[in-house]
Amino acid sequence: MLERALTHRSYAPEHNERLEFLGDSVLGCVIAKHLYDAFPQLSEGELSRLRSNLVKEETLVTFAQQLKLGSLLRLGEGERKSGGFRRPSILADAMEALFGAILLDGGYAEAEKAVLGLFVPYLQKVDIHTLGKDAKTLLQEYLQGKRIPLPTYTIIATGGLAHEQSFQVECAIPKLKISTRGEGSSRRSAEQQAAQAAYQQLARTS
Repeated sequence: MLERALTHRSYAPEHNERLEFLGDSVLGCVIAKHLYDAFPQLSEGELSRLRSNLVKEETLVTFAQQLKLGSLLRLGEGERKSGGFRRPSILADAMEALFGAILLDGGYAEAEKAVLGLFVPYLQKVDIHTLGKDAKTLLQEYLQGKRIPLPTYTIIATGGLAHEQSFQVECAIPKLKISTRGEGSSRRSAEQQAAQAAYQQLARTS
């Protein structure tokens, strides 16, 4: 069962994709139940946001790296040579397949124990109120909470060729005498950078 969980489809016909399907389901269920019990003050929408930002590829890759899962994967020659053992999608899929294998081998209680053994310590290190929210949303919520007018975003410069444009945006909060700048390949990403700088500035002074 363990070998199957660590076997990529490029290696053998009996690979881990069915276990991955199972693991994805048990992972979502375990995390949903844990969040429901651990955070009775959160609404359904807040619980959904928190779960979606925990049960995602990035988090699973973090755990896979902690477990050094990449060195244990059974990959076809092509995938191995192209660095498949480092590829986020392959690592995340293998983590889910492991949870599925544990469910079949030891039952739900053991699968729950394995999932929470990884996720609970991780949850203790993150701010559940900001997890998954972008910088503009965090800044807006902070200012609304203080009854301060929302920031204005202004493009102050553009550059580059049509297919490689860069934008510089200013985020201004006149009442707090804050003005920050951000740069990105799109107006949206530049606004996010500027908002992040403003939010960090507020965090340092509050």
